[in-house]
Amino acid sequence: MNHVIKCFGVTKRYGELVAVDEVSLDVEQGEIFGLVGPNGAGKTTLIEMLEGLRVPDSGSIDVLGLVPSRSPSKLQERIGVQLQTTSVQPKLKVREAVSLFASFYEHRSPNLDQLLEMLSVRDKANTQFRKLSGGQKQRIAIALALVNDPAILFFDEISTGLDPQARRAMWDLIRSIQSQGRTTFMTTHYMEEAEALCDRVAVIDHGRIIALDTPRDLIRRFASESRISFRIENGEPAVAALEALSGVTCVDASNERFSLHTKDDSATIQELVRLADANDFRLHEIQTATPTLDDVFLLLTGRELRE
Repeated sequence: MNHVIKCFGVTKRYGELVAVDEVSLDVEQGEIFGLVGPNGAGKTTLIEMLEGLRVPDSGSIDVLGLVPSRSPSKLQERIGVQLQTTSVQPKLKVREAVSLFASFYEHRSPNLDQLLEMLSVRDKANTQFRKLSGGQKQRIAIALALVNDPAILFFDEISTGLDPQARRAMWDLIRSIQSQGRTTFMTTHYMEEAEALCDRVAVIDHGRIIALDTPRDLIRRFASESRISFRIENGEPAVAALEALSGVTCVDASNERFSLHTKDDSATIQELVRLADANDFRLHEIQTATPTLDDVFLLLTGRELRE
């Protein structure tokens, strides 16, 4: 495996607060790697250390064969960074902004118009930044991260504040960047986004990596149960009968609606239908919810809101 990012035992403190605590991880070339966690979990601090913007107190970081804290200028020539907030002078036109940022690098994208075309903003080349929509501004932020033709892109909450349509378009853009052989390291608050995009996901909480795997394997390991919910007419089965169905681990009943937690939703549904036929009651509004990365996140980090 060609690891383009390697962290071992990385720690960062701010006074008594341990923001990043003994973090170790590797990222492979061409991978979309996701970092998820609650507010204040250490995501931004870790990504800023990888970018060379902050210096770890202990541990080691290697990005593209460079130590970020020792060679920040060399590293920043080879990476692209989209911060949580991209500051562009409001009256600067799109082409002017892209040309300005490209001038900061020794090696730059050979065709900036082609870059704007790829990002579907070439028609906005002569538009002032302040007049762009939220989604267009995010695309310009990516353009600014790509002007130096980087090997690795760092995206920090890239789709925050975008509407669903713009968010899906952003996902397509990230996939197209991966198809060019680039590596993406991204933080996100959206578990659906991490599940849809990332080859692997690390869950960080209180500065520590508490789980790291593919989205599918994280779901298989930590949230394997599906949920079947339904209403019943013409009678009501005993809860014990529902608990006896194949795969069922828990039965919830409230407001005339039942919810079965099961490890085998197919077998459970088949037996539920047979139970209904045998006891002459009718099933209505049957819904099946398979586990998602969101379930894994809540299970591992808790449901409390953190600021």
